[in-house]
Amino acid sequence: MPKLPIIQTVLRVPESRFANLPDFPWKPHYTQVAELRVACIDEGPRDAEVVLLMHGEPAWSFLYRKMIPVLLEAGYRVVAPDLVGFGRSDKPIRRYDYSYANHVLWMQAWMETMNLQRVTLFCQDWGSLIGLRLAAAHWDLAGTARVPDLARVLALQPLVPDRTHRASGLRQRPQRCRGRGL
Repeated sequence: MPKLPIIQTVLRVPESRFANLPDFPWKPHYTQVAELRVACIDEGPRDAEVVLLMHGEPAWSFLYRKMIPVLLEAGYRVVAPDLVGFGRSDKPIRRYDYSYANHVLWMQAWMETMNLQRVTLFCQDWGSLIGLRLAAAHWDLAGTARVPDLARVLALQPLVPDRTHRASGLRQRPQRCRGRGL
């Protein structure tokens, strides 16, 4: 397991805040990653091929509520983690804990505890940055040899970080979006 950053204080959203969500009947599963609790949806047959859904900012696994039933009906095991700081996962209180490098380390540790095999990765936004990094460097998605035997990857709106781990080349949001939570 990678050396994880030390997180001293976290916030945890009460489960009651997630009650009665529309089109989202799935119960969360929790994995402890160092001091952090990482939430995920994990549904479907345990021996089935896995579809790993990795969200971006500012979403959480709720983003995939329309896709999950379709994938389950097709016979897949569906795993959709909430990145640290999002959804039901713990939220470190220090702003500087939310680095790209920390997110990669946290999700790498989470992946190692999940021991997923035969994975199709579907990711978007920051989920692409993190998921593609894991796929390329740390884990065997195809269930056989290591990458390049990568089975399937679909990345939507992938960001490309520069060597300082900041997303580069992004356009500024239009003025009409600022201050409206967009």
